Amino acid sequence: MNGSRIVAIGHYQPARVLTNDDLAAMVDTSDEWIRSRVGIRTRRIAGPDEPVDELAAHAAAKALAAAGLTPDDIDLVLVATSTAIDRSPNTAARVAARLGMPGPAVLDVNVVCAGFTHALATADHTLRAGAATRALVIGADKMSDVTDWTDRSTCVLVGDGAGAAVLTACPPGSAPGIGPVLWGSVPAMGHAVRIEGTPPRFAQEGQSVYRWATTRLPAIARQACEKAGVAPEELAGVVLHQANLRIIEPLAHKLGAVNAVIARDVTESGNTSAASIPLAFSKLLEQGALRSGDPVLLFGFGGNLSYAGQVVRCP
Repeated sequence: MNGSRIVAIGHYQPARVLTNDDLAAMVDTSDEWIRSRVGIRTRRIAGPDEPVDELAAHAAAKALAAAGLTPDDIDLVLVATSTAIDRSPNTAARVAARLGMPGPAVLDVNVVCAGFTHALATADHTLRAGAATRALVIGADKMSDVTDWTDRSTCVLVGDGAGAAVLTACPPGSAPGIGPVLWGSVPAMGHAVRIEGTPPRFAQEGQSVYRWATTRLPAIARQACEKAGVAPEELAGVVLHQANLRIIEPLAHKLGAVNAVIARDVTESGNTSAASIPLAFSKLLEQGALRSGDPVLLFGFGGNLSYAGQVVRCP
């Protein structure tokens, strides 16, 4: 019951870069229109032969290498995704197979944009209970598979990618590296962000999401800090779901994290749904913007109008 900690992070993005000018040749939009409304300049798009479990496996392999662990060392794999095409085998099982794991527990978590922070909390709870000792938590989405590329209101937002974290149980007597989760949802407003239909397509009510995120979520994010016993001004970093720069910046400002590095990877990667938080977190660590032991708020929100956040210590 000593909690868990993140020991390594890794990320992966496909090679193809789709610019705003590229999109302007496909739909009625422009670089200026996209930048002024969502802050996005580029995004990465996976090819037809790159399924979401392949993106996830690449990120997972990098995280394992950074942790100095092998696939055999992992006994729990959690993948947060909402874009897996097949129902079974689930994405976690396919990732385990790609990595050659001998027999971990394999679970998919579908809470869309808040999926990674939900999966991180679930893995932390599992390690606290002693049901696993080392976990691989992955956020991976291939949003290009569920996008209507003729709809300029949504196709300008999305990108593909994956991020992964390796968790281990904390030794007796040591402080936990993952704080208590604060999570919830607004079921009555679940229609505001959707991936529905056959074939499934991403749609959202942009103004409703913007108002909810900028007015309701700052107080909820502060509660996540309170649960961890960390004041917002003590945070070294804030990694919010990378949905829209016009949501990220006001939310971070209202939170009061005046000394924190704010992740703005949305400008380069677009909205990668469950991948966005581990992807942005991994890049900040790779760039040296955060140091080992730094407290960082991870806060996911969006699909289902769900949210989940916790303060973690950097590996």
